[in-house]
Amino acid sequence: MVDITATEAQGAGNQKSQLPHKPGLLDKLSGDAKFVPEALIPVLPSELVGGSVPYIPGMEEEAVWNAAVQSCGTERVHYVFSIDDNRCWYLAVPSASLASHPNSWCPLAAALPGNSEFWDKETVYLYEQEGQAAALRWDPETGRMQLFLGPARTILPRIQSMDANFVTINPLMAQMVPWRNKDLRTDQLARAAGRLMVFTGLSVTLLSFVIMIVLYLIAAFLQPKLENARAETDTATNALMINASTALENDAVKHFNRIQELLDALYGIKGTLVRYEVMAGGAGIEWEALVPAAYTNGSQAALAGAQPVGEIEKDGRVRIKGRQ
Repeated sequence: MVDITATEAQGAGNQKSQLPHKPGLLDKLSGDAKFVPEALIPVLPSELVGGSVPYIPGMEEEAVWNAAVQSCGTERVHYVFSIDDNRCWYLAVPSASLASHPNSWCPLAAALPGNSEFWDKETVYLYEQEGQAAALRWDPETGRMQLFLGPARTILPRIQSMDANFVTINPLMAQMVPWRNKDLRTDQLARAAGRLMVFTGLSVTLLSFVIMIVLYLIAAFLQPKLENARAETDTATNALMINASTALENDAVKHFNRIQELLDALYGIKGTLVRYEVMAGGAGIEWEALVPAAYTNGSQAALAGAQPVGEIEKDGRVRIKGRQ
């Protein structure tokens, strides 16, 4: 038998410090974070039990609670567990045993597989407090976890007679493993859900109010610009319509005057205006008339530039075409 407490275990412990007990996410959501102490009191309950159950993903806590309830004979239990080798290894105690020890923890829980003080399953883990002692070991033949609990004067000689290494757990160096309680956890979940609903409702209300204010400010800021743009658009539209109307009137008057000029000139020489066409795109005008053969040279000022086209008509007149 080798006492690792005074050698390797303590040597390794001197290189590390115990981390403070920090509130978890559920504690923060439920508003209990300020009540979580940084340090838990190490206590060795006299009604401590331990064992293991098969590990079922997602059902591990329910399985441990059921096993703890059957072992302690009551539904009000505190328990801790770890998962290793496809099994859940747990320690449990009736909640009534901790009535005088709130905010406490059991240092023996640090020796469960996967926790800070666990070495291997061939080692025996000891913890002694106020004349009481507890030992945790794994049966080398069956692999089952065994818990020995009782007066130190009875437990220690029995453990020391075993052919195995043993480690004495130092509660000042071991990482604290807080107890779990299903009823307290359910209450915390209910309070956390209520707080989340309240904060979510307030957040949505506040966000809606902020969005409403922002939209109101945007509308108030853009309204003058919209009014100015609308006034400028109306002014430009009216001006465009006036200009278009004026231009249309000016062109019409000009064409009426030109037609009247042609009609007057043709009347004097017994001619006839047969076509007057305004070319597309403002390209000018084109007209045709029938005049006596003597006037095909455009001797009249109004007919200047006209040229004969086609043959002599049946009435003896000649068709002329002019452009402007």
